[in-house]
Amino acid sequence: MTRAVRFVVRKVSDWTRPERAAPLLLGLMADLTRSKRELLAENALLRQQLSVARRQFKRPKLRPRERLGLLLLARLTKYWRETILLIKPETVLRWHRSGFRLLWRRKTRAPSNVPRLAPDVVNLITRLVRENRLWGAERIRGELLKLAIHVSKRTVQNYMRRARGPRPTGQRWAAFLHNHSKQIWTCDFLQTYDVLFRPIFAFFIVALGSREVVWFNVTRSPCAAWVAQQLRNATPWGVGPRFLIRDNDDKFGPMFDQIADATGITVLHTPVQAPRANAMCERFVGSVRRECLDHLLILGERHFHALLTEYVNYVNHARPHQGLGQRIPSGVAHPSTAHGRVVGFPVLGGLHHDYRLAA
Repeated sequence: MTRAVRFVVRKVSDWTRPERAAPLLLGLMADLTRSKRELLAENALLRQQLSVARRQFKRPKLRPRERLGLLLLARLTKYWRETILLIKPETVLRWHRSGFRLLWRRKTRAPSNVPRLAPDVVNLITRLVRENRLWGAERIRGELLKLAIHVSKRTVQNYMRRARGPRPTGQRWAAFLHNHSKQIWTCDFLQTYDVLFRPIFAFFIVALGSREVVWFNVTRSPCAAWVAQQLRNATPWGVGPRFLIRDNDDKFGPMFDQIADATGITVLHTPVQAPRANAMCERFVGSVRRECLDHLLILGERHFHALLTEYVNYVNHARPHQGLGQRIPSGVAHPSTAHGRVVGFPVLGGLHHDYRLAA
């Protein structure tokens, strides 16, 4: 019992020392002169810090709403420097300066930039984006060049993001080959299925220099004689390229090479399992799938031929080509002026559009 009494006496004597008792007494006397509103604000300020300190024992991390609360409460009391315990007063001042900068940065922000393009050009880009879901920025830029409207690819991309979301997957283009020769043709087959899941084939011959489809035809049984006849039809009166690139498909047969030799064409066989050796025609076949066949049902051989006829005519006479500097394979030049109303001609039931200036 004596030991406990001694402990209490020692603690009381420690608390009543002048260096410890003076701050406490001075604080109580100062509180008597302060208003109730200020005492409540100081109490709330201390509670806010205690709630932060209770959450973790290491260096406290204040949330944005807690910082804002400390700033507002510090504004209501004169003795906020003595009341702040978890952070330094300089930190509170730094928060206030940061908020001041954000406020005036928002107030002095310049108005939105005036678009550099004319409103009718912006509306035209939006129209092309909405009517052609498969087109990218470069395709739309090429279509605008046909109408004598010169804009950059980045500008078209900016307005594309506003008009629609990201492009559907599977519609991207591979890289083009830049070193093409005007004396080379390339050929390849495309196999697909009709509505009854029966196989049907298409044969294409494409000029490597102009990207123009020289000849195409469809059949259900591409035998060697049929393929050789397609080469005859593509080279009437012995007019043809110097070289013809083809793969090692068994459908060609020896008759195909014989007709090519008789016409003065040197047939170049691609290496085995090297599709990049015939990349131009492989890419065109992929374009036919992505831009035409993936979005249509084929009813039969005649329907397939009619679809490819319309698409090939569009490719040769209306579709700008990136590898040609956005020119058309048939060599149609861009108009010198952009005056007049823009008319859109639907292709393949509106899957694509051919835009021209009205006469």
